[in-house]
Amino acid sequence: MGELTDKIKGTVKEALGEAKQHSNDPETRAEGTMDKLDGKIDKAKGSVKGAFGDKI
Repeated sequence: MGELTDKIKGTVKEALGEAKQHSNDPETRAEGTMDKLDGKIDKAKGSVKGAFGDKI
């Protein structure tokens, strides 16, 4: 995947995680927290790929 793809994927995961965090179910809130973190990781991965020119 390229830089832009990873950043978009991360943004979507963060948004879905944020939505899940507003649930009344504690398990869904915990899942939202993990989704949000996973999204931040994907965005960071995209930034690293951008810095290295998608060669990693």
